[in-house]
Amino acid sequence: MSTRLTRRRSQVLVAVAALMLSGCAGYQLEPLALSHPAHPDAPAGPERTASQTLAYTRSDVPTARQTSGVAATSPAAPGPRPIQGETPQRVVGEGEVVATVPNAGQIVVEHGEIKGFMEAMTMGYRVDPPSLLAGLEEGDKIRFTIDVQRRAIVEIEKLK
Repeated sequence: MSTRLTRRRSQVLVAVAALMLSGCAGYQLEPLALSHPAHPDAPAGPERTASQTLAYTRSDVPTARQTSGVAATSPAAPGPRPIQGETPQRVVGEGEVVATVPNAGQIVVEHGEIKGFMEAMTMGYRVDPPSLLAGLEEGDKIRFTIDVQRRAIVEIEKLK
């Protein structure tokens, strides 16, 4: 009786497996639309341009931290407020150094709001002259002056 039961179970198992396999074999996916990105003939997406904010090569990245003193400027006092609607010539902000790339003359700063100019953010800036980066390290607190027309940081003061 046990062989008969085992044989019956085997037959049921084979029948269920056959039904499952035949059901899956008949299923076909719908063809991809030409606009679908996985379609081999789909048009290519727009080519993305490289960011120029911090465009530098491997040779620009410093290999050792510079230990010379900071080329600090005198404390930057905010100048006269611009007339409403007029763009200021220079603005002053405070923040923390995230990274410096002296060979490219660039700095990344996490800064608070620069009133009337920019919200708080982390951003890369061009520094002119690049010698202002001497002695700055990641984590340093700084006060910086941006020349709006030149689109560059022109003064940096290391805060204590």
